[in-house]
Amino acid sequence: MTKTDVDTEPPAVRRAPAMSPEDRRAQIVDATIPLVLAQGAAVTSKQIAEAAGVAEGTVFRAFGDKDAVIDAAVAKYLDPEPLRAALRGIDASLPLESKVRQIIMLLQQRFQGVFAMMTAVGMRERPPVAEGTGRNGYAQIVADVFEQDAGRLGIPAGRIAPFLRALSFATSLAPFQASAPIDVDELVDLALHGIAGARPASPALGNGSAAPSNQLDYFTEVASSRKN
Repeated sequence: MTKTDVDTEPPAVRRAPAMSPEDRRAQIVDATIPLVLAQGAAVTSKQIAEAAGVAEGTVFRAFGDKDAVIDAAVAKYLDPEPLRAALRGIDASLPLESKVRQIIMLLQQRFQGVFAMMTAVGMRERPPVAEGTGRNGYAQIVADVFEQDAGRLGIPAGRIAPFLRALSFATSLAPFQASAPIDVDELVDLALHGIAGARPASPALGNGSAAPSNQLDYFTEVASSRKN
C-alpha cells in the first residue's frame, strides 16, 4: 500500500460506546433538545445522529422515526420536575428577599424556556401536564420555602406561589418587556411591598367587621368575606 493509498482511505467509522437502550435514548434526546429549540421540526435525523455521536440507524432503532425523537425531546424539556427540584433546593434559612429573588428567577427561566419550545415546534395550546404533576405540588414547595418567615408574611404561605408565578409569567413575555422592561429587583420589591407600601393598620372591610390585628388575619378575613 502506497502513502497515497493511505492518505485517500476514508476515515474509520467510530462506533458509539455500548449503552443500555434507556441510556441511549436519553443521550439522543439530550442531543436533540438544542437542535429543536434552534430549528424546530425542520431538524433532520442526520443532524440528530451527528449531535448524539451515533449512526443515523441507531436513532431509528431507538425511536422508530424522527417525530418520535422530537416528541421525546419536547416532553423532557417541558418536564416540570427539574424546576421543582431547584425550588426544593432553595435554602429556607436565607433572607426572605433572597428567596423571593431565586424563585422569580427560576420561574422566569422556566417560562422563557417553555415559550421558546412552543414557538420552535409550533405549539398553539398549553403544554400537557403529566398525571400527578399538577400545580398543587408547586404551591406546597414554595410554601415550605417560606415556612420560617411566617411572622413577616402578609398573606398565607400557600398563596405566595400563584402571585409569584403571575409576576414571573408576565415579565417573561418578550412583547410585555419590550417597551418598559421590569428587572428582577423591581419584581422582588413589588412582591414584598406592593405599589402602596405597608397596608394600613386598621383597614376597613366594608362589612361591619372589626379590623383584624395583623396583615395575615386581614387577608384571611377579606378572602372569607368575598365567599359569603
